[in-house]
Amino acid sequence: MSDANRYDTVVVGAGWAGLTAASKLAEAGQRVVVIEKSRGPGGRSATRREGKARFDHGAQYFTARSAAFGRQVADWRDAGWIAKWTPRLAVLGDEQAHTDPESVQRFVALPGMNGICRQLAASLDCRFETRVSAVRFAGHWTVELGDHIVEARRLLLTAPPAQAAELLGSDHLLHDELAGVLFEPCIALMAAFEEKLDARFDAAFVNDDSPLRWIARDSSKPGRAGECWVAHATGEWSRRRLEDDTEGLAAELLGELCRRLDVAPERVRTARAHRWRYAQVAEARDDGFLSDHEQRLAVAGDWLAGSRVEGAWTSGRKAAEWLADLA
Repeated sequence: MSDANRYDTVVVGAGWAGLTAASKLAEAGQRVVVIEKSRGPGGRSATRREGKARFDHGAQYFTARSAAFGRQVADWRDAGWIAKWTPRLAVLGDEQAHTDPESVQRFVALPGMNGICRQLAASLDCRFETRVSAVRFAGHWTVELGDHIVEARRLLLTAPPAQAAELLGSDHLLHDELAGVLFEPCIALMAAFEEKLDARFDAAFVNDDSPLRWIARDSSKPGRAGECWVAHATGEWSRRRLEDDTEGLAAELLGELCRRLDVAPERVRTARAHRWRYAQVAEARDDGFLSDHEQRLAVAGDWLAGSRVEGAWTSGRKAAEWLADLA
């Protein structure tokens, strides 16, 4: 095999964990390649365009709760990659069920929530729209990418745990642990209105019997334009309706969104739904990452560090530190 397809580390997944780890490994002098099945970076920090409309239909914002991530956020802000978001917030329904501190600072990437991941990916060797069909270890890792392969001494998997388990195979020591991790799905609605709405809030936590759990005016975020709204359905509702036709899902959730905004559905210019099959882990862990020292294998993801964007960054950083120290 030519040296062009040999690497120190192969990273599977170009979300927060994968790109954070790949960046740290590259800074440590490793030759790294990132493999991503989607057409761009970001994972669940996704931004979709519909004409001039822009929707953050995955992660809505992030916060900094640790000193380490706080320092990183400050660097990103100084670089102009992120901005603070201060929406007019509401709690619809049971206010006692709302536990988010009022003093929390919320940040968003620019120009969309995938902005930081795009910045990180730009300085890395990333192969998008490339699916990993198999991985094999025999003293080193062979990663099959359809009709060609890449090889590396180290492997980092940041795909959803069920997908990572399938890649490793049922006889791998991490298989059962990964396969047993449960995630809640989420159906996301993206709705663009013809003109600016006179809404009483820019974002709302929904704590009643609605199919929705979150509503946000995406166009209230810095760097956005138009009148674009995103709504997330509850895990329970999404699980029951996950395989329904997306047009029907969009129509039903749009009706609920319009009811909450007290606006006629006729004012909507476009509405689409998106399925997130692995939206949020049912029970977050604090391992940081999983590893197999003998095979120089690490598994990272937000679910291993308390969930959230900060969890993905933390997991990717810790996995990279471990991989960088391996001989």
